[in-house]
Amino acid sequence: MNQAVAVIRKAFLRLHPQDDVVIAIRPLSAHSKLDDSGQLIELAQAITPGHKIASRSIAAGEPVRRYNQIIGFARQAILAGEHVHSHNLAFDNFDRDYAIGADCKAQQSMEASQFMGYVRADGRVATRNYIGVIATVNCSASVSKFVAAHFTAERLAAYPNVDGVVPITHASGCGMDSDGAGIELLRKTIAGYARHPNFAAVVIIGLGCEANQMDALFLSQGMDENPLLKPLVIQSSGGSRKTIEAAIDAVESMLPAANALKRQPVSASHLTIGLQCGGSDGYSGITANPALGAACDILVAQGGTVILSETPEIYGAEHLLTRRAVSEEVANKLIARIRWWESYTARNQGSMDNNPSPGNKAGGLTTILEKSLGAVAKAGSTNLRQVYEYAETVCEKGFVFMDTPGYDPVSATGQVAGGANLICFTTGRGSVYGCKPAPSIKLATNSRLYQQMREDMDINCGDIIDRDVPVAEKGEAIFALILRVASGEKTKSEALGMGHDEFVPWQLGAVM
Repeated sequence: MNQAVAVIRKAFLRLHPQDDVVIAIRPLSAHSKLDDSGQLIELAQAITPGHKIASRSIAAGEPVRRYNQIIGFARQAILAGEHVHSHNLAFDNFDRDYAIGADCKAQQSMEASQFMGYVRADGRVATRNYIGVIATVNCSASVSKFVAAHFTAERLAAYPNVDGVVPITHASGCGMDSDGAGIELLRKTIAGYARHPNFAAVVIIGLGCEANQMDALFLSQGMDENPLLKPLVIQSSGGSRKTIEAAIDAVESMLPAANALKRQPVSASHLTIGLQCGGSDGYSGITANPALGAACDILVAQGGTVILSETPEIYGAEHLLTRRAVSEEVANKLIARIRWWESYTARNQGSMDNNPSPGNKAGGLTTILEKSLGAVAKAGSTNLRQVYEYAETVCEKGFVFMDTPGYDPVSATGQVAGGANLICFTTGRGSVYGCKPAPSIKLATNSRLYQQMREDMDINCGDIIDRDVPVAEKGEAIFALILRVASGEKTKSEALGMGHDEFVPWQLGAVM
């Protein structure tokens, strides 16, 4: 009997003594008995891994806790041993204690590691060495792709230090107010990519009659044409074919300068990492996200920068960040963005709880409150030093926040525009996201996913559960992988050729 109980006990996790739920880590059949520190819990039904089980009886309307934080409120009375999910757990708002700065602590520092990076003339450091072909509008997207497609591996063989020619295209740029917030944001995002350290040179291609006019783009963003930044307009260049030829000539003139750069040892303090989670599941906040957070703590201690984003996916957990804010000003910036999102979703007749997605729920997540509590773990434990608008250039070192939507391609686009030269992306359901010009590292939250999608996943965090690998040890392994990738090792998404179509700027305002 004792041996059987011991086996069953290994089938779930209790994350905090005060939690009202435990998490299944393998399939459990109905009427199984779990030993929760001497308390036997009989399951009312079969439970899927990653899903929650009530460890005590919960009255209707009572808050339910995971991570010792509120993840929702009981829709009805829930008995010990019952499955806790969308059918009996509801989202509702509640007052959070923002306790600004209460958890700020002295910044730890350590000697910086090194990686092999490209040092630009202005001192910025790149992890990749691309040439970009950027469209101002969807109408110039095909021409931009044709230009990039010309530069095959065979044609680039004479330029071994150039990683490729990348088309950056999108579905916007017209059908919008030519002076509004939407086009201002688009221009800022395009300019962020044009200036990105991972681009040695850029050709920008427009149509000519679009709302996002080339001269307005350059003027508003303080950009000037130079040998490594060439604007071309299809209607002024004689049409598609002539523009393609002119753009190919421009890229060919840029290749020798790009190829002259060689990797050299640089400090890890030059790394700026965008943090993403997509296709999250019930394990995300237990394995990959805390492990990535541990890696982030190492990088911050070495003078690097990590960017947490996806404002709708910190909702309900923002008080854990304001407690780490270095000032009231920083905390209030974050709170202001939370209030903006509440208003934004209300104006659009939505709810902050529209996130999680169906895939998130199938993986065990129930409310945005629960998802957010796991998501903030990606950022580690260091002080929150600044809050940025979407695609704003990130200058502050350490842990910072950027306001973005929760949709991963839009969010990562803002981070890269802000200067992220590498992306770390946790997933429990299986994202295949690539992100040129910044390499995208995939972290699987569970071993089943890692085995099933090994061609897409860079590292398995499921062994934190399967083999009791300490989170700190996995964080060190992630940090070591970050250094290797920053030095040129290809990620799985890069090996598969992903990343050409993931530029998705945030569209604000009406499409006219």
